Amino acid sequence: MSGGRDVVLGRIRRALADVPAAERPEDVAVPRDYRTTHTDDDPARALDLLAARLADYRARVHRCGEQEIPRRVAELLAERGSRAVVVPGGLPSAWLSRAEGVEVVTDDPGLTHARLDGVRSVVTGCALAIAETGTLVLDASPDQGSRRISLIPDHHVCVVRAPAQVVASVPLALPRLDPARPLTWISGPSATSDIELDRVEGVHGPRVLDVIIATTDG
Repeated sequence: MSGGRDVVLGRIRRALADVPAAERPEDVAVPRDYRTTHTDDDPARALDLLAARLADYRARVHRCGEQEIPRRVAELLAERGSRAVVVPGGLPSAWLSRAEGVEVVTDDPGLTHARLDGVRSVVTGCALAIAETGTLVLDASPDQGSRRISLIPDHHVCVVRAPAQVVASVPLALPRLDPARPLTWISGPSATSDIELDRVEGVHGPRVLDVIIATTDG
């Protein structure tokens, strides 16, 4: 825990010292009756909904079989003119096997922010994809790497392995995620707008998000 956070929490505890225990926030019952099931558990429809929601957020969706991942990745990198790509240390090597003439930069402690800023594309896996909200969740697992690599490059290629990594709703996703891990929730490419609602992309992350939904063979 950081020093600043310790200071803030310490002040809160001191401020609550004279509050009767029964009235303290931690003693207040919080209802947990939100929906934890989904009315439609058909995997095919969940994939269709995920693809539609991702497209709503202006992500580019590519559906294929698992064996086609290397070709799709190579095509997307070539389309962006990427001469270098940053990848997590645990990314399956086969995914980059057809990306000819592309320098592979591994996410490790020696990778400086200046070097990362000079890399156009990043390829990662994901922990989960949520169909109802069109959200990708990364948790810094070996095939996803540190949070910074999904924020600095202008182009993010994220591979979703379906149906295992696809859930219908947020309540179904939460029990499958470790809250102690650094979770990054991504709904489309980075975008913001000013008071006049002029949309600007790429301010807080990648301007282009390509999502490969790869159906497991067999």
